[in-house]
Amino acid sequence: MPSNYRNFRHSVPWLLLSLEAVFIIAFYFLYSDDNKSTSSISYPGFQDINHMMIFGFGFFLTFLKRYGFSSTGFNLLIIAVGVQCSMLTEGLLDFLLQRAEEGALERISEAIMSMTAVVISIGAVLGKANPVQLILMTVVEAIVFHTSRCINNTFLMVPSNITMMHVHLFGAYFGLAVASRFSEPPPRCDKKGSTPKSDLLSMLGTVFLWVFWPSFNSVLFTEDGNKAIYNTYFALSASAVTAFVLSILTTKDGKLRMTHIHSAVIAGGVAVGYAAHSITYPWIAMILGLLASVIAVLGSYCLQVILKP
Repeated sequence: MPSNYRNFRHSVPWLLLSLEAVFIIAFYFLYSDDNKSTSSISYPGFQDINHMMIFGFGFFLTFLKRYGFSSTGFNLLIIAVGVQCSMLTEGLLDFLLQRAEEGALERISEAIMSMTAVVISIGAVLGKANPVQLILMTVVEAIVFHTSRCINNTFLMVPSNITMMHVHLFGAYFGLAVASRFSEPPPRCDKKGSTPKSDLLSMLGTVFLWVFWPSFNSVLFTEDGNKAIYNTYFALSASAVTAFVLSILTTKDGKLRMTHIHSAVIAGGVAVGYAAHSITYPWIAMILGLLASVIAVLGSYCLQVILKP
């Protein structure tokens, strides 16, 4: 964390206790009707995306050598806070707009999936923001994301399960906007960069994300869920193979670069997120996965060359 981390150490527990008290009171008023509605989401599907958020993204963000605990420990804390905030925001929007309530597992699954945007944004400010800023950022982003999703549902008539797929773009742009307000660390700062250990842990997170991504793309689809799993897996396979090939070809010594693998292996799953349930043939998903991996690796390679001082 930044040098002013100690100044906020005593503020964190009081902020968390205050937020939790607000959450409990709000839950009492919004979810006190003993909702017994059935959900179309199975518990294994919920488990998959929960593991993906906790383990996958927790280890995925350990690529910086000085922030291993921040990425894993604060990832759990932020998801615990963000899921409660997301459910309250969605419940409040349902109450204000008089929308039908969803099943319990469906509500909490959508809340967990919305944390993808928050985790992606945190990757942009990791090492720059202190714990208080991360917690407040989580609450604000969760509220803004669900408001944006509600606008897509209400005014643009985008189906609910499709609107959840824009978490990647929302998280990336929100993270860039927040990161622009922080100063850059010195060029030779020893907090930047990675080590073999941090690369290994980050690769472990990448493997978790790769394994569970088909569930992420399919868990909200009731009719075409199997097709979404099928297409997502082939897109991920094509992007993984392409990532390894291009990583070797774009390095002078012919060795793999973990920065390429991290960003490109799961690019196929992100690319087919919107259309995984409607792609007719697997070769279409494979082409999308290949192109997504090419863009991720070559984009990273070209940016490093352009921005290199």
